[in-house]
Amino acid sequence: MRPDHRLFLRSLLDAAIAAADPAHCVPPFLPSPPAGRTIVIGAGKASAAMAAAVERNWKAQLTGLVITRYGHAVPCERIEVVEASHPVPDERGRLAAGRIAAMLNGLTAEDLVLCLLSGGGSALLAAPAEGLTLEDEQELNRQLLASAVPIGEMNCLRKHVSMLKGGRLAALAHPARVIALIISDVPGDDPAVIASGPTVADPTTSEQARLIVHKYGLRLPPRILQFLSSPAAETPKPGDPRLSRAEARIIATPSRSLAAASDLAKRAGYSVVDLGDRVEGEARDVAALHAGMAVAPSTVVISGGETTVKLTGSGRGGRNCEYLLALAIALEPRGGRFAIACDTDGIDGSEDNAGAIITPDTLSRAGAQGLDAMAHLADNDSYGFFARLGDLVVTGPTRTNVNDFRAILM
Repeated sequence: MRPDHRLFLRSLLDAAIAAADPAHCVPPFLPSPPAGRTIVIGAGKASAAMAAAVERNWKAQLTGLVITRYGHAVPCERIEVVEASHPVPDERGRLAAGRIAAMLNGLTAEDLVLCLLSGGGSALLAAPAEGLTLEDEQELNRQLLASAVPIGEMNCLRKHVSMLKGGRLAALAHPARVIALIISDVPGDDPAVIASGPTVADPTTSEQARLIVHKYGLRLPPRILQFLSSPAAETPKPGDPRLSRAEARIIATPSRSLAAASDLAKRAGYSVVDLGDRVEGEARDVAALHAGMAVAPSTVVISGGETTVKLTGSGRGGRNCEYLLALAIALEPRGGRFAIACDTDGIDGSEDNAGAIITPDTLSRAGAQGLDAMAHLADNDSYGFFARLGDLVVTGPTRTNVNDFRAILM
């Protein structure tokens, strides 16, 4: 006998999150202790949980500091955890990033830098390049978030205005050995994109960053535009000797989380269509595409990746709730479908929910309460819509992040 559809969808989400739990993912990838010192640094929504996993499994000496989002801290004894703002950086993040940079001074070839990275690291590792300010970086992030810029292009631009991103962190640590343990939240799991690749050579250029500014019509502070045109904006490239002892180890990925959810669905007797972990595009456009899929009954369609939202209204809600609201509208003539869409870090955008669930009667229940689904979508107010219906999914911070998880149940 199959479980309640809502509970079943939630169990798929839980399986996806559990597959990326740092307590299980970190230990198999830890290196042997070095002859010299071990410095643990990091940034991201999972970095504190990753630091705790390192402490539990590292018997030798270590010290360190990691930066995570407010509410995502985990108690550690030897590694300091600093909470800071995401997705727009703040002064706490800037100060902590500056302390991380200082920790990398004077290291030797016998020392080890263990860098713990996950999604959110770009904003949390707030270290403006020389001549730029925190306010410049804040304005850059605000405009990127409001302009539906894909994550790859977003991080290309972030790298070229940072003191630590785009391989610059590993360059500062040279000649120490640098091993980055990375929980991927980006399509393709490219370590040069995750958290803007602070330990990885950057194949993108400052010219590409300038083209992104023009492509999306960003109106950035003059200091940023001037900096992007200077030689100082260029990042370390492949073959840079300062990165010769840097290694990236991907320890959890969206595809593995999708596989865990898929296995659970199959054990429950469903057929599974896996659309993969590289789904990108405007949330409402992706929803329309998924709504039009012809799929047999007793099938679960799962997908990952990261959609975007172009803000035109004044409402509240992240990309997952926006996707679901658009999906409910597009599915109305067909009916008979349940769906869940959540961010695996537990936070959809900047709200207190991970996402939401829709049911075949979502729009009829909304109509009974006087809610206009189209008006809420036009105002980017998907949070308000699902909050009124009691259909938000609230997990709290999961302390991991393998991007979005979506499942449509026929």
